[in-house]
Amino acid sequence: ENNQAFERSMDMLDSSIKEMRRVAHNMMPEALVKFGLDTALKDFCNDINQSGALKVNYQSIGMENVILEQTTAITVYRIVQELINNTMKHAAAKNAIVQVSKTDDILSVTVEDDGKGFDTAILKKVKARPDDRVGRGIGWDNIQNRVEFLKGKLDVNSQYGKGTSVHIE
Repeated sequence: ENNQAFERSMDMLDSSIKEMRRVAHNMMPEALVKFGLDTALKDFCNDINQSGALKVNYQSIGMENVILEQTTAITVYRIVQELINNTMKHAAAKNAIVQVSKTDDILSVTVEDDGKGFDTAILKKVKARPDDRVGRGIGWDNIQNRVEFLKGKLDVNSQYGKGTSVHIE
């Protein structure tokens, strides 16, 4: 009986360690630290493809050998992650495209999907109180805050039945 309890405990411990590694990996992907933004985004998109939740086509232009400040790389990674998560959660999309390009000093990120789209007016509504979401989720607030942190520009185009395109510079 003690042996079985010990084995169960060891299994639970192994399971907890695996889960903690998964959470830690999602917080700071090793590929981002070791190989940079381009590789980390490629890996992220491949992971989504392998999950079967969404078909993501990753394209990068001029990103070879680009070295970004780590804070910038992490912030851009988180933005793409949030946009793709929103697509999987809300858009009922089958396909998405993630494009990242660097020209001179401008980093451009575009995430598009073929989902159901939404009314972008909800993104412009002012909150009456801090806890008022006015139809948008906390994810959009995070995206907008991260773009502001990078001193970037955010452009969102969407129409019902025609998908969504988010462009960030």
